[in-house]
Amino acid sequence: MSFRDLRDFIEMMRALGYPRLISMENFRTPNFALVAEILIWLVKRYEPHVDIPTDVDTESDRIFFIKAVAQFMATKAHIKLNTKRLYQADGYAVKEMLKITSVLYSAMKTKQMALEDTVEEDNNKFKFDLGSRISDLKAARLLASEVTSKGASLYDLLGKEVDLREMRTAAIARPLEINETEKALRAAVKDALESVEKTKEMLSNVVADETSLDAKIEKKKQDLERNQKRLQTLQSVRPAFMDEYEKIEEDLQRQYDIYVEKFRNLTFLESQLDEYHRLEQERFEEAENTLRMMQHKLREEERELMKGSLKDEDSDLDVPEDEGSDSDLEESRPSKPRPIRNGLMAGRGGRFIGNMQGGDSDETEDSEIDVDEDDEEDEEGEEQEGKDLEDDSLEGPLSRSNRPSRGGMKPALMEESDNDF
Repeated sequence: MSFRDLRDFIEMMRALGYPRLISMENFRTPNFALVAEILIWLVKRYEPHVDIPTDVDTESDRIFFIKAVAQFMATKAHIKLNTKRLYQADGYAVKEMLKITSVLYSAMKTKQMALEDTVEEDNNKFKFDLGSRISDLKAARLLASEVTSKGASLYDLLGKEVDLREMRTAAIARPLEINETEKALRAAVKDALESVEKTKEMLSNVVADETSLDAKIEKKKQDLERNQKRLQTLQSVRPAFMDEYEKIEEDLQRQYDIYVEKFRNLTFLESQLDEYHRLEQERFEEAENTLRMMQHKLREEERELMKGSLKDEDSDLDVPEDEGSDSDLEESRPSKPRPIRNGLMAGRGGRFIGNMQGGDSDETEDSEIDVDEDDEEDEEGEEQEGKDLEDDSLEGPLSRSNRPSRGGMKPALMEESDNDF
């Protein structure tokens, strides 16, 4: 029983008008009550006045019912049913019932087609189809040409009838030769006997083959029994190396567990190391950004300090020299501290020492400033001249303004100090 047969059976029963809904799951297990109900309905559909026993409570009643249905379908519909499969009441019974339903379904379809044809004929009765008439005319012309050709050939054959009649009567009138007839019959009998002998030889060969096959089957059965006994003995006996195998297997399992644990720890440590490297990289980038910002800020402060020192030197140059009171005030006023550059200039190692005012400054301070400035100029010429243009531009005005101010202010200050004394 296939899925297609079951589906076709259900569709045919639905088309025939079976009142109950049939599912594909009804025939997964034996269901004799449903099979009996379907068989009674099919028999009644085929012959409404038939008398079929419907009692299927006991085993004998079910057997009698199946036999009655099979006999009725064999005599009335010429349908041969397998009673064993019907009695199984499962998918194989569906395959037997499908024979009855297919006959009824085909009869219903034929009747429907006949009704449709009559309806179409009634509808097309008074319609005139010119195309069909043209095809009929062509068919009539072909038939007329064939009739003409057949008549001509018949006329030719009838013309030869005179000669053929004489030959036919001579053949009929000739007496039969008994010797030839007996010879032909004996040859036929001989051929028949030879065929019979060949058939007998084949039958004898079949018997011999059957005995040889039986012997081979018996031998194979003995081999099978012997091998089964050997297998049972092998299964019952424990191998000598089994203890060592189990021990090695336990050791292997333990080593595998250790390997898994180490691999897991290694993976975790690698992930922690990657996280540490990532954090270090982030800290390094953050520190680098902070240093860059601090450098930029220090450069801005240096520029502001340079601008402030230049303004202070310009204000000192504007003070009159002949007024003793002003010089006294300047001497009595504490000198402004000179801002010292803490950051080294790019490509230089010297720094400015002293204040920005030109007064009674020590000669050591002037010499230190001059030496530092000379060293810076020598180092600028030796290393790279165009690398720190910004710092050079800031220090150039400072060096130029410091030198003349110091050289120009020294005599005046000295004069003021003499006058004071």
